[in-house]
Amino acid sequence: MTSLVAVQDFYPDDFAHCFGCGRLNPVGHHLRTLVEGDETVSRFTPSTHDMALPGFVYGGLLASLLDCHGMATASAAALREACVEVGAAPSPRYVTARLHVDFVRPTPLGGELVIHGRVEEFTARKVRVSAWVVAGVETTVRASIVAVPLPERMKPA
Repeated sequence: MTSLVAVQDFYPDDFAHCFGCGRLNPVGHHLRTLVEGDETVSRFTPSTHDMALPGFVYGGLLASLLDCHGMATASAAALREACVEVGAAPSPRYVTARLHVDFVRPTPLGGELVIHGRVEEFTARKVRVSAWVVAGVETTVRASIVAVPLPERMKPA
């Protein structure tokens, strides 16, 4: 079953400014992560200013999209563990402890990218996520991500 609401739509306002996925960032990418069964899915269409070389997407953008998607996947997993649907409560914020990206093949510019995620391990201290980018029918980038709950020291006073 596909959720119609995005995990990021329910990040608390204090934590909704991320350049990649923050709904309150006026110039950000506004990535939105939906739950589809046991996976999460985001869709993003790069612009010409997201180019590395003519015809190909900049790798830093791809890593950023995977990073944000991984954090939202961890958030969705925490909600699922608490038996709460996305949108029924604030989405808990996670931060990146580890991001390993493998660029499998060049990602073509000019079409929609689909970012997938799956939880590999969930504990109270960390969530291990695998994520990948599909352009057309080809997987172009894979990532292994470790997300941790937002530390108290990062929360506003």
